[in-house]
Amino acid sequence: MTDQDSPAGPNPGPIDGLAAGASPDPAQDRVRRSRNRLACGISALLLAIVLTLGGLLLRAWWSGAPFAAPADYPGPGTGSVRVDVPQGADLTRIGRLLHDGGVVASVEAFTQAAMADPRAVAIQPGDYTLRHRMSALAALGVLTDPANAGGLVIPEGRRAQQVYAAVDQRLGLRPGTTAAEARRGAAALGLPAYAGGRPEGFLFPARYSVDRGTGPAGLLRRMVAQAETEFAADGLGTGPGAYRVLIIASLVQAEAQSPADFGRVARVITNRLARGMPLQLDSALNYGLGRTTLDTTHQDLTVENPYNTYLHPGLPPTPVNSPGHAAIRAALHPAPGPWLYFVTVRPGDTRFTDSYSEQQRNVADFNRYRQQQRSSTPSARR
Repeated sequence: MTDQDSPAGPNPGPIDGLAAGASPDPAQDRVRRSRNRLACGISALLLAIVLTLGGLLLRAWWSGAPFAAPADYPGPGTGSVRVDVPQGADLTRIGRLLHDGGVVASVEAFTQAAMADPRAVAIQPGDYTLRHRMSALAALGVLTDPANAGGLVIPEGRRAQQVYAAVDQRLGLRPGTTAAEARRGAAALGLPAYAGGRPEGFLFPARYSVDRGTGPAGLLRRMVAQAETEFAADGLGTGPGAYRVLIIASLVQAEAQSPADFGRVARVITNRLARGMPLQLDSALNYGLGRTTLDTTHQDLTVENPYNTYLHPGLPPTPVNSPGHAAIRAALHPAPGPWLYFVTVRPGDTRFTDSYSEQQRNVADFNRYRQQQRSSTPSARR
C-alpha cells in the first residue's frame, strides 16, 4: 500500500549505474570482464612470486645457509697441533691446512678473519704449534706473530760453532751433527772461493724459516746464500779484499759494546794495521782458545796459535764470528780519528785514545772495576 502523503524522493538506481529499465551495452560489458580477468591474473602472479620467495627464505633460514656465518669454534682450543705453512701458501690454502689439522672449524671462518686483518699478509712460512678447535681469530693471532713461526734466529756475532749448536737444537739433532755436516759438505755450502772452504763469517745473522723437511746442510746453504745477498747490499764486493773487510767486521762486532762505537773500533784496527802494530785483541785470542771471557792472563798472551794477535801482527786468518750490517759498514767506512787504543771500562764507558799512557790508566780503571764486580757478585766470577 502506498502512502500517498509521502513526499516524492529520488529513486535509488541499480548499483551499475544504469537507469531503471535500461539495457546494458554489450561492448562495455566485454571490456569490464577483460579488465577483471587481467587484474585477477596479475594478482595471482604476484601471490605466486611472494609465496616462492617466502619458501626460499624459509628454506635458507631452516638450513642455515647461505645467510649464516661460517662454522667457527668459540675459544682458544686445547692440546697441541703442528701445522707446516709452506712457502707461497695463500690464505685459502692455509685455512685448508688448519681445517684438515683440526685447528679451525671451517676454511671460510679463517679466510674471513684473515681478510679483515691486515697482519695476515705477513704470515711467514714455517712450522707452527697451534691447538685443536681454536677460533679462527685465535689461530690467526698465532700465525701473525713471527715469534711463533718455528724459525731459527741467528744473532749478530755468533761463531760458527754456536750456529751449529743452535741448528742441532732447533732441528732436534744429536749435538755435533751440524758441525760434522759442515765439515763433510763445506764444498757444497756455496762459499765464495776466497773463503777457502771455511764457513766462519758466512753464516749470516738473520731469521730463517724451518719446517719438518729442513735439514742442517740445507739450512747452512741458505745462510751462506743470505750472506752473499747481504754482503752485496752493503757493498762488500768479492775477493781477498772483501775477506779482509769481513775479518775486520767480525772483530768490530766482537769488540764494540755498542753500535755507536763500531766506527771508532774499526778505525783503531785500521790505524794499527797501517802502522804495523799488533792488534792485541782479546776477541781474536779467545776465539783461538775456543772460549768467551772478559779476562785474559799473561799466560794466555803467550799461547801459540794463529789467532793470538798479541804474538802475530796483522789480522787473524779468518773472521771470528758472523758480523751484521752495522759492523760490516763500519769496517768499510771507519770513523775518522787518530785512535790507537780503546778499552771498555764498564758498560757504556768505552774510551778511545792515541796515547799509550792514557790507555794504561784506562786499563787500570777497567781492572779495578772488574775486581769490584768479582768481589760484590760471586756469580760474575769467571
